[in-house]
Amino acid sequence: MERHRLRSTLFVGVCVLVAAAGLGVDRALPELSRLTSGLSWPGLAGIVAGVMALCGILTLVTHFLLARKGKPPVEGVMVGRLYWLLGLLAVLISLAYGFGVLGTFTTAFSLFGGMLLGWSLQAPVSGFAAWVLVSLKRPFRPGDRVQFPTLGLTGDIKDIGPMYTVLNQVGGSIASEEAVGRYILVPNAMLFSQVAINYTVSQEAAYMLDEVVVRITYDSDWRKAERVLLNAARAVTKDVIEATGKPPYIRADNYDYGVYLRLRYHTRVKDRAETSYEINKLIFEEIQKTPSVDIAIPYVYSFRAGQDRKEEASQDLEARNISQIDVAKIANGRKVFDPEDVELLAQGIKAEGLLQPIVVVKNVTTGQYEVLAGHLRLEACKKLGWKKVPAIVREVGAAPLTPAGQA
Repeated sequence: MERHRLRSTLFVGVCVLVAAAGLGVDRALPELSRLTSGLSWPGLAGIVAGVMALCGILTLVTHFLLARKGKPPVEGVMVGRLYWLLGLLAVLISLAYGFGVLGTFTTAFSLFGGMLLGWSLQAPVSGFAAWVLVSLKRPFRPGDRVQFPTLGLTGDIKDIGPMYTVLNQVGGSIASEEAVGRYILVPNAMLFSQVAINYTVSQEAAYMLDEVVVRITYDSDWRKAERVLLNAARAVTKDVIEATGKPPYIRADNYDYGVYLRLRYHTRVKDRAETSYEINKLIFEEIQKTPSVDIAIPYVYSFRAGQDRKEEASQDLEARNISQIDVAKIANGRKVFDPEDVELLAQGIKAEGLLQPIVVVKNVTTGQYEVLAGHLRLEACKKLGWKKVPAIVREVGAAPLTPAGQA
């Protein structure tokens, strides 16, 4: 960057010398041949060099001022390009004046340049108009949390400028409604065609209704469950209740495995995720202390029922004196199994345990075991990586199993 500044300084110095020399020669030697405008060639070259020197000086000054403010050098480059664009236009005007065709150049620029300029400025003009309308009507202000559904954006308004509205994105990189610190610039010109949902229309009372859903079993104590949920919401949102005068309440509906209890409460918009976390935590802790309230779990019915089944299965194994046999010593007579059946059974065993042991017979000669019943259960246990499996060992010559027991 320092080398670039050095080259720019040298370039500006050369342009200043050329401009001074050209204009000096033009005045000192009036007998030189003149162009239509009355300028000599050295004089015209001096004017062009002067314009370029002015652009270079403005660029260097801008770099210096931005550096003092701690801005990155690239911002100076961006502004400098704008200076040079204006400088190019000034050079073209100077040449047209020098050759006496300024009127023709102005007419041509008015015809084509005006049309091009109007087309290119359509979006900026629309953006500026949107900024004026937003400033007058104030559908949202800095500090509001706003959602643009069409754009798929939710964010906290940081600034509303003439061209852009700056959002601190909410969500996006996380699965929660919390500001992530990633700024998004929305062109104001787009606001004319967007639906905006303002979460905090009244910043003095920036609250919204939220809910936490808890599924309980049909045999749970409904009143105690309600008390657990409402007490948790009251404890976490005490200040919001005092500010709004709106206490939490519950709505419910049934489903196949139990009851949905919907705890609804008011929370500050920007604290929504944290409030939900605190309420869920309190509810979880209280339900663990309340035996008459049980959480419904699809396919298992309830958390406690699943635990009871595991305990019953463990006690049953002990009562029936079932052996734990190495899977490697068991030969499964059936070779082909439906992978989907094996997967479904494996997931059930993983969740509830092996509720019914397999039945095997020992080959006295080889010391290996052959499966009499439970071929699919054995494959599911193998899929889960079990080294040993509970099994009932039948004596050779024992009565065969009925077909119903051979699943």
